[in-house]
Amino acid sequence: MLELRTVSVGPVDNRSYLLTDGGAGGTGAWLLVDAAAQPERLLALLEEALPGARRGDGLVVTTHRHDDHTGALVEVARATGAATAAGDADADALPLAPDRRLHHGDAVRVGDHELAVTALRGHTPGSVALLLPAGALPGADGEVAHLFTGDSLFPGGPGRTWSPQDFTALMDDLEERVFAGLPDDTVVHPGHGETTTLGAERPRLGEYRSRGW
Repeated sequence: MLELRTVSVGPVDNRSYLLTDGGAGGTGAWLLVDAAAQPERLLALLEEALPGARRGDGLVVTTHRHDDHTGALVEVARATGAATAAGDADADALPLAPDRRLHHGDAVRVGDHELAVTALRGHTPGSVALLLPAGALPGADGEVAHLFTGDSLFPGGPGRTWSPQDFTALMDDLEERVFAGLPDDTVVHPGHGETTTLGAERPRLGEYRSRGW
């Protein structure tokens, strides 16, 4: 089983998410979604979850290229020796060239667990979400899937876009790649603020389309 820890960092309530495989029989592997800011806090969170002697391979996944999601990327990667990954179309804009360029349909791993990569184009060209399937976390959290969406989906609608074309692209990807295939109890972990579920957002998809944001 994996463990999930969440921390708010930086001046705009960025959420960084740490998945660790550190339980009995675990590999010590870990995955950090968005090394957004305050590297000392992120490193302390990792040390709390997996003291250095127990720590295995690490991976830092950047959901998209905006500065508020990459502010601690260089420091965390260098301090831990972790590999890095990001969406292909955003990779060249990052402060650290990723070891792996992600595409829609790829997967990343934490120990024996796999997260599916979903490209969600619109907020940025290379934005990606990660889907952790049900059964990977302990207790009630393990009964449902968990989707880490960066700034592509929040409680109340999609992330900001800068043109009607980008908005349409993001809504199309959300509807076709997220809502069409995942159940309502899927928990959405956005790049800022509180969680939501697909069931809470699904009835409002038409509203989001009509208002254009």
